[in-house]
Amino acid sequence: MTYPALKNKWALILGASSGFGAAAARALAKAGMNIYGVHFDKKETLPLAKQVMADIEACGQKQIFWNSNAADDEKRATVIANIKAQLENAPPSERIHVLFHSLAFGSLKPIYVPDKSQRLGRANLEMTLDVMASSLIYWVQDLLDAGVLSPGGRIYAMTSAGGQKVWKSYAAVSAAKAALESYIRQLAVELAPLRITANALMAGTTDTPALRKIPEHPQMIADALRQNPYARLTLPEDVAECVVALSLPHTYWMNGNTLLIDGGEYIVK
Repeated sequence: MTYPALKNKWALILGASSGFGAAAARALAKAGMNIYGVHFDKKETLPLAKQVMADIEACGQKQIFWNSNAADDEKRATVIANIKAQLENAPPSERIHVLFHSLAFGSLKPIYVPDKSQRLGRANLEMTLDVMASSLIYWVQDLLDAGVLSPGGRIYAMTSAGGQKVWKSYAAVSAAKAALESYIRQLAVELAPLRITANALMAGTTDTPALRKIPEHPQMIADALRQNPYARLTLPEDVAECVVALSLPHTYWMNGNTLLIDGGEYIVK
């Protein structure tokens, strides 16, 4: 369904070729938005990005994608410079309305095992925090400096229950998710004068490529199927439909939250 309030606006999706990012790109395009996508794919997974691009165009919307590391300072600067050049003469209403952060790349090691090569070190922790949390801040700062975020815009960042729960290999990611939620709260307050809201989205257990990299994922999936009131996993599309709804003008007063999109999974013990 196309929404007039979203027509001709742009969404910038970080992590656009798979999982939540791909689903959000497709759903927002169906709703009438043009899509900027940043993804980081090698030859074997590049077809995923190309399919998302084709699906956006099939909706009659524009798409511009970059196969680039969204956590790299120079590459981020290049992407934003290109966006600024394209949107320089666009009215504020047709600039970036949605920034969707879904970068899922971090170290999955325990804090302590006797073998030092198999446990978290400084480089693992710093990389995970930078990619999965701090990169959001750098993108927001640079997009604001470039003048390409629309007043009334929305910032969404994907978090997970792992920010509050413990899995053996998840310590670095858990810390990054907790930091990400904290950043969202800070952005919500600081950007309110610009009428830009910021919210974190906590999906239920979702069978994505990122989940499959977690050593404990079989047990996580089994637990979710047992706990979820709907007796199924969350789908990326479940989250994407909520992103569309949350991007409409009516949700302008929702700010600084961590919103559960999980069918009730989190509240069931």
